[in-house]
Amino acid sequence: MGAGTYTGIEAVSNAVPVMREPKVKTAKRTMRLMAISLAFMAAGLMFAYVLYNVAHEPGKTLNATLFENVTKSWGTLGNYFVIATLLSEAGLLFVAAQTGFIDGPRVLANMALDRWVPTKFATLSDRFVTQNGILIMGISALIMVFLTQGSVERLVVLYSIAVFITFFLSQAGMVRHWWESKTEVKYWWKKFFINGMGLVMTVLILISVILVKFHEGGWVTLLIIAVFTGVVLIIRHHYDYASGLIKELNATIINYTEFADIIRNDTPDKVNMQDKTAVLLVNGFNGLGIHTLYNIFKLFGGIYKNFVFVQIGVIDAGVFKGVEEIKGLQAEVNKDIDKYVGLISSYGYYAESYTSIGTDVVDEITKLAPNILTKFPNSVFFGGQIVFPNESLLSRWLHNYTVFSSQRKLYAEGIPFVVLPIKV
Repeated sequence: MGAGTYTGIEAVSNAVPVMREPKVKTAKRTMRLMAISLAFMAAGLMFAYVLYNVAHEPGKTLNATLFENVTKSWGTLGNYFVIATLLSEAGLLFVAAQTGFIDGPRVLANMALDRWVPTKFATLSDRFVTQNGILIMGISALIMVFLTQGSVERLVVLYSIAVFITFFLSQAGMVRHWWESKTEVKYWWKKFFINGMGLVMTVLILISVILVKFHEGGWVTLLIIAVFTGVVLIIRHHYDYASGLIKELNATIINYTEFADIIRNDTPDKVNMQDKTAVLLVNGFNGLGIHTLYNIFKLFGGIYKNFVFVQIGVIDAGVFKGVEEIKGLQAEVNKDIDKYVGLISSYGYYAESYTSIGTDVVDEITKLAPNILTKFPNSVFFGGQIVFPNESLLSRWLHNYTVFSSQRKLYAEGIPFVVLPIKV
């Protein structure tokens, strides 16, 4: 129904962020070559169908019938040629099927950045994105094959409707983009016109497929998509709710007079690396980090004389675009952690900071821990964990609880780690 032709172009557009520079030029050239080759192949096949009077035969594709008609005078060699051709087509389709497993996790990561799916999928580690993304897609595909009993007719309908929904949404998004950028982009109306044509075409095809195939499995596709939409809306609602609670925590003003009384250092000029050291894991200069620091003094008094702040800059789908973005992430991490060092130093304590950039927070913390312990042998690691008013299966599933993963990892190395609850 044309969906397969469009998916190749869609795959290129999804892969633009990982292309070499110049990315846009490379993507345009690739799409141009694909469009020419697809147009040539489609026109050639349709012309061949007419030339050889190809008609539908039960249990055969049109291409199988075509090549049988072309080679029927070749004898045994013709049979081998048809088999080789069909095997080549199967091989191409197998390679094309991998596009979903390559681009799917990347799309999933982008959705995670916008909080439509669990945020753990935004992390560019093999464990969270590629592996889990492929597992989810593979298991979902097996379920669909099982539910449809492997019916190619129903699977094609499901595929076509779902694909043209994504095409319609992407074209609508581009139309909106060019309209909003009309004062900034030269000749915006050309781009607006092209995407507008794409929007009209994909909408018309989508409506046609739904109407024609509604009773042949189209309604099942719409039901599945509606259920998926409901799930991602629930996930987004939870993250919006959690963001509101975290903003309230960040806005909470600690009584700094009380804070100063609690953390006053009686020996500000004495620095000893052998003293008790609190290693605090932070994620930005925010309410969680400040409240965790406050609770260390509130619970343990002046036991700890040295403080080490550790922050990991996570390379996710939002910053994995080039060297400049990663440099910007490093600068932001340094800026945040310097605020903690400046704060605790102002009260007479010795403070240091350790930072790292990576795709997995726990792995980076594990790498930094030996260096910290070498310099500060009497160290205890601390991490704050937000406690939601109503813990549920959903909240446990949607939040990765990095601090607990870090605790388990360091425990295995014999390193003490204390998790402090921060209620919101």
